[in-house]
Amino acid sequence: MQHSPDLRALDATQELSQLTEAATSLGQETVDISGFLQELDDRCHGQLKDLADIGHRTTQLSESSARMLTAAQNMAGLADDALTRVRESADIIKETGQSSQALAEWVRSVNADSQSVEEMLMGVKNSNMLISDIAWQVHILAVNAKIEAARAGQAGKGFSIVADSVQDLSKKTADAAETITKTVSRLSEWMGELHRGAHVTATKAEDVITRNTENDQALSQIQYGIEQLREESHRLSQDAGEVRDSVMTTGQSVSDISDSVTSVAQGVDEATRRCFSLIDTSEEILQHSVALGGSGGDSAMITLVQDLAGRIIQAFEAEIDSGRISLDGMFSETYRPVPGSNPEQVVTPFTEVTDRLLPAIQEPVLDSDPRVVFCAAVDRNGYLPTHNAKFSQPQGPDPVWNAANCRNRRIFNDRVGLKAGRNEKPFLLQVYRRDMGGGTFVMMKDLSAPITLRGRHWGGLRLAYKFE
Repeated sequence: MQHSPDLRALDATQELSQLTEAATSLGQETVDISGFLQELDDRCHGQLKDLADIGHRTTQLSESSARMLTAAQNMAGLADDALTRVRESADIIKETGQSSQALAEWVRSVNADSQSVEEMLMGVKNSNMLISDIAWQVHILAVNAKIEAARAGQAGKGFSIVADSVQDLSKKTADAAETITKTVSRLSEWMGELHRGAHVTATKAEDVITRNTENDQALSQIQYGIEQLREESHRLSQDAGEVRDSVMTTGQSVSDISDSVTSVAQGVDEATRRCFSLIDTSEEILQHSVALGGSGGDSAMITLVQDLAGRIIQAFEAEIDSGRISLDGMFSETYRPVPGSNPEQVVTPFTEVTDRLLPAIQEPVLDSDPRVVFCAAVDRNGYLPTHNAKFSQPQGPDPVWNAANCRNRRIFNDRVGLKAGRNEKPFLLQVYRRDMGGGTFVMMKDLSAPITLRGRHWGGLRLAYKFE
């Protein structure tokens, strides 16, 4: 059965409407996938950054562990040398101690013997004094005998000769006794000094023996400590070697993971690029279907944004015609930062014009449909001079609050913002995810229409609204 031209036209319109809805749905799904890929891409790049930092730190740790291993090995070597030297010193001190002890024993024996010698000398001195006394008595007797022999005359002459001999012997004996006494006195004095010196030396020898004993004990403790240090040094050297091997293994693992994540990130980047291309394609399909007469749920919004863009064009051109601003002033790209703003806000020669003209055109749209989130004009660089009143609050000290509530006089050069500002086709319908904070996103539509002044493309009017 043949359909009439009117029915065929109706069928075509329905097909175009379905195509429009399908293109919109495709864009929504693609944007959702793109958002997921973007999150994954951000995570991959974040992980790559973390891995790069870990790799850097692992390299530093590897270098540190290598230095630690070298230091531990050197310390172990020094401990070995120290232990050898301590043992050699211990042997020397032990020998010295034995010699000192033998010397001390000898000094003590000398001290004891000197006292005995001194006592014997005293005995000799006493005996010599007796001999001297006897010799003196003999001398007296000899003198008396000579006197008696002289009285006896010729008869005592022989006895006188004997008395002379006895007297001479007694004198010699007395002289010898005196010499012995002097010698014994000197020996006694020398032995006394020797005894006193030996006593002092013996006392010091006792100290030497005591100190040698203490030195032996201290050296034994030092040797024990050095032996413990040596054992710990070798154990530390072994542990340091194991740490170095573990760090090197970890570094290789980190490098392998980094290569893997890099590969994933490259794949995600490629998938994201293809998603953006698919988004562009879905937008072009939507543009063409609407141009061919397809009517979707966005038709009324398209008409609205085009009408509003036309009103803005008329208002801007009236300003130029009146001379209140030049055409070059309206197209100025001199963005002067607002001092102290955070996030940064900027003004241009035409900011005063937009602040004066745009609120009357943009504000009523927010009350016309509950789906509308904002309506604002941007230049070709994404600069949004005059936002809706609810997004144009004075900035405060909190940058996060400012970013959400002070969005006027900001440059939004993201993909959606730049495409809206640079689109020169009758309209552009984009689907994007709006970040609501806390990891929550809302699917939005960004519908824009171009703004041209004197045949030059100035920017576009953005109308953002929620899905039904």
